[in-house]
Amino acid sequence: MLLHEFRPGRAVLGLTLLALSGGYAADWAGAWQAPWVFFVAVLGGGLFLAAVAAQVAYRLRRRRGGRSLSSEKGPDPASSNGSQAMR
Repeated sequence: MLLHEFRPGRAVLGLTLLALSGGYAADWAGAWQAPWVFFVAVLGGGLFLAAVAAQVAYRLRRRRGGRSLSSEKGPDPASSNGSQAMR
């Protein structure tokens, strides 16, 4: 049972940040001399791929009808904070 819907854009962005942090850690430890262009390319490419993945997922959700995870089928309940007109 899924508690929330899968967001592939966020997953791609997380993998991008893991790659960047791994590159920075390897560069800091002296295990790898990373050129600064690597970090710019990984960040730019990761942001682009995350945006594409999010857009594709959004379009697929819209095409499927946007089924919500809520089991309620009726309208939202009326608020009880007194903002509605009294009858």
